[in-house]
Amino acid sequence: MKVDIHPKYQASEIRCACGNVIKTRSTRNTVLLGICNVCHPFYTGTQKFVDTAGRVDKFQQRLAKTQAAQAAAAALKKKKK
Repeated sequence: MKVDIHPKYQASEIRCACGNVIKTRSTRNTVLLGICNVCHPFYTGTQKFVDTAGRVDKFQQRLAKTQAAQAAAAALKKKKK
């Protein structure tokens, strides 16, 4: 087997943009992150759903039209019997 082919595995720090520091072991001294579990909206419970361009309202309007059309078709079918 070849000797000394593996990189050095050493203590390192993971630093987030929010200031959180996590100590671990890695082949790098420092790892920089943009977002971590302390500041990520999903993990902090501050996640918000944004209704861009009224998509939910548009869906509800289409659903109402569809239900009205189905009800009218059912009424017509009953009337023909």
